[in-house]
Amino acid sequence: MAISLSVVLLLAIILVVLIRGGSLKWGPAIVAVLFGFFLASTGMAPEINRFLNSVAETINGISF
Repeated sequence: MAISLSVVLLLAIILVVLIRGGSLKWGPAIVAVLFGFFLASTGMAPEINRFLNSVAETINGISF
């Protein structure tokens, strides 16, 4: 839960920065948000979630 919440916040911040910077207009941003919303209700959602969790665990396992 904590990982998905932080990913959502990170992506929301990136989306706001892109919109405010002029790189992304409101129309395509709304389409992207709706695409993500509807993608989350498909059968691919668990696989995407597992992939993102494995990426987060891999990054967490890197020691500097």
